[in-house]
Amino acid sequence: MSLAAPVQDPDAPRFRVRPPANWINDPNGPFRWRGRYHLFYQHNPDAPVHANVHWGHVSSPDLVHWEHHPIVLTPTPGGPDEAGCWSGCVVDDDGVPTAVYTGVDRHHTGLGSICLARATDPGLIGWQPLPTPVVSGPPAGLDVTMFRDPFVFRHAGRRWALVGAAHADGTPSVLLYDCQDLTDWRFTGVLVNGDDPVAADAFGDKAVGWECPQLCVTPGGEWMLVVSLWDGDPCSTGYLTGRLVSVDDDGLTFEARVGGRLDHGRDFYAPALLQEADRTLMWGWSWEARDPRPAGWAGVLTAPRVVDVRPDGTLRVVPAPELELLRAAEPFVTAPGRTRLPEAYDLLVTAAHGLTTVSVSGERLTIGLDPDGRTATVRYEDSDPVVVPLPHGEEPTVRVLVDGSLYEVFVGDRATVTQRVYRRPGDVPDLIVTGDGALVTGWELVPPTRG
Repeated sequence: MSLAAPVQDPDAPRFRVRPPANWINDPNGPFRWRGRYHLFYQHNPDAPVHANVHWGHVSSPDLVHWEHHPIVLTPTPGGPDEAGCWSGCVVDDDGVPTAVYTGVDRHHTGLGSICLARATDPGLIGWQPLPTPVVSGPPAGLDVTMFRDPFVFRHAGRRWALVGAAHADGTPSVLLYDCQDLTDWRFTGVLVNGDDPVAADAFGDKAVGWECPQLCVTPGGEWMLVVSLWDGDPCSTGYLTGRLVSVDDDGLTFEARVGGRLDHGRDFYAPALLQEADRTLMWGWSWEARDPRPAGWAGVLTAPRVVDVRPDGTLRVVPAPELELLRAAEPFVTAPGRTRLPEAYDLLVTAAHGLTTVSVSGERLTIGLDPDGRTATVRYEDSDPVVVPLPHGEEPTVRVLVDGSLYEVFVGDRATVTQRVYRRPGDVPDLIVTGDGALVTGWELVPPTRG
């Protein structure tokens, strides 16, 4: 089934990953296998509410032609995942694709277990869960109050795993396990926690738990840790860059150099990373900012983004180049002024000189580009503006990806703002660009043709 199938609801994204109906939240286990991208996600197949969590599945040869597949993980009555198959990752375990995920049983008290499921066919359609968890709960003696979201990675010839945690004293952390044998895990310590001065400065003290930890290494050798900040509810996302340091040949610790917000919008959470040989891809979950039940669907995954680390430790984030395959052959706008907008588009605006303003969605979302002041400002209605400082000599550029109600704003490669914007009666779907120094090009998104 094509993700670009016609829909009646103009707020429903057509080109991003989401199930045909009902609930989606965290992206899980992005995985490259035999020439295809496989992407899994938390999914309630019965209603647009956050309950009854399974794993949904889509795949693509090129990040734009996505196909739906049957559900791969279903809660097992009486099993360790009876109350839900929650977030995790997928790894190649000696040639066998293996899901490593959070199981929650019927006695759920906020603490998950770490479960495995093995793929049973080359297309990753069939999966067989192992009957018992590989980790039944958090390590003794740490007073852990949240334990979930395993992520497996390799470092120095060994396989390790992260688990997101919260502690009774209100400190968030990332726990570290040695899992060279994927069926035999050994706790080695805390990789990093909220007392780290770089993390404390970047994230503040609002979060009491760090969910969905993800880790990758850049071609230049810098490590990037991504966490989702939980204060009793999802609140925001953050990153730390730095290095992994061996501890007594028996564990690792993360020495953070720089930290910051991963996305500055209201509607972005639980990102998942896929490290390839020459780049790292990232998807996030964008939740609904309205009651989803009347529409019959809830949630969408963002467009894939390429993330990297600059020499100063800050992040570089851009849309995956494959997304240009969705552009119509000819642009619908090539100059400043007022233009009627399609329901899905890819817009690029550069301010060569002078102040440029960009307004979309009935002027509810406004972007200001100021080369002289070296800032870009993104403002949604009456919310606090996001102000992005820009370096000397860099022309301010903004790229806006819109698919139904999903708005993804990329300020150059320096900041992203993900926002849900729903149509209201009286909204005029016009693009308004002012500024004598503005260069504007916009393409409608169309279903990609197969090569």
